[in-house]
Amino acid sequence: MEATALVALTLLLGALVVLVALAVGRRKEEIREEIEQQAAEFAAESSVVKGAASKKPKQEKQRSRKDKASQHSFSHPLLAASLKGHSANVTCIDFSSNGKYLASCADDRTVRIWSTKDFLDREHKCLRANVELDHATLVRFSPDSRAFITWLANGDAIRIFKMTKKDDGTLNFKSAAEDFPQKHKAPILNIGIAETGKFIMSASTDTCILIWDLKGEVLASINTNQITNSYAAISPCGRFVASCGFTPDVKVWEVCFGKGGEFKEVARAFDLKGHSAGVHAFAFSNDSHRMVTVSKDGTWKLWNTDVEYKKQQDPYLLKTVPCVSSEGSLVALSPDGRVVAISDGCNLAMYNAASGQLEEEMHGVHSEEINDLRFDVNGRYLVCSGDKAIRVFHNAPGYRAAIRDMQDMLKKAQNEAMKQRLQQQIKEAQSALDTVLAAPVD
Repeated sequence: MEATALVALTLLLGALVVLVALAVGRRKEEIREEIEQQAAEFAAESSVVKGAASKKPKQEKQRSRKDKASQHSFSHPLLAASLKGHSANVTCIDFSSNGKYLASCADDRTVRIWSTKDFLDREHKCLRANVELDHATLVRFSPDSRAFITWLANGDAIRIFKMTKKDDGTLNFKSAAEDFPQKHKAPILNIGIAETGKFIMSASTDTCILIWDLKGEVLASINTNQITNSYAAISPCGRFVASCGFTPDVKVWEVCFGKGGEFKEVARAFDLKGHSAGVHAFAFSNDSHRMVTVSKDGTWKLWNTDVEYKKQQDPYLLKTVPCVSSEGSLVALSPDGRVVAISDGCNLAMYNAASGQLEEEMHGVHSEEINDLRFDVNGRYLVCSGDKAIRVFHNAPGYRAAIRDMQDMLKKAQNEAMKQRLQQQIKEAQSALDTVLAAPVD
């Protein structure tokens, strides 16, 4: 019995040893296969990574070439300069009242200050003001050209920057300690500072316009009753605020102050009535005696606004001209009121204001829709933005209009000294125009 039990136990132990050996062998084989598979996978991955690494410089090179090739190019005989400094799309531009600077803001969190005297140079240097933790969508110079205000995209508020000169003559920028409080409930359309320095305006896409003092206190709120606002601005004289929108008119208010400089009221001044559809935008001449409007009805209109509105005198309609316009179209009026410029998407058109004649057309000025359009304070240039570049055009139609006006005056002049003076001015204006037309395209 004992021998039998011993044999059985031996057989059992032998079987267990064999099973364990088989299991160990199988596990070793599985481990070996796993190791080989992992090694193969690792080698494959290494090969892919190595291949990608070897291709990366080429891909980057190809990408950079593609980006460079896709950069928007534009040329025109009247193009004076393309200002390139922003790394993202420019959203707004503004000239200082002294004519020395052009400010531009962009999605790259900077405001850049350009010198207008460098426009015709090959190099266009600019100074940069950083917008901390935000970016500006609008920028406007103060009347003394020593500060500018911005509208903050994320903060939905106005921020003021002061400009001071360093010892080396360059400008330094410092933002105010606090931004204006948030008051608007809809996206902002425009901001401005009155030339009198007495108030700041902000307008949103609903029907709200706010009048602020320079410290950020709201002086008045205007309901335009235009269903929606499409544009609003302060007149160059600093007395009026105007708006247009869904309705076919432009409404103008006077912001009134007392003799001691204290705010009194916002009073309705006059309306521009005559369009048959909503008004896209409007602009003032430098003396605020002329206004131009562009409408969905496919026309622009020129108005004489030098009227005694307090005696119920209405503005005079001077000219109605067919034009191509679309949602987002902008209009600019040269400071002397001689030239009207209208944007339509990426295109520009320049008209003689007196005759209504189309004088210049520029197609594909920017790769995206033109979002700002204005003449410099001297009327020498028309400037617009719409992508990363700022286009600067010679105002050739303005030169031509001035020459025609002086030639008409020369025909009527009876005084010999007046004739000689006009002849000299005509000669100088013609020489300036010839220089502009002969200048090489940037």
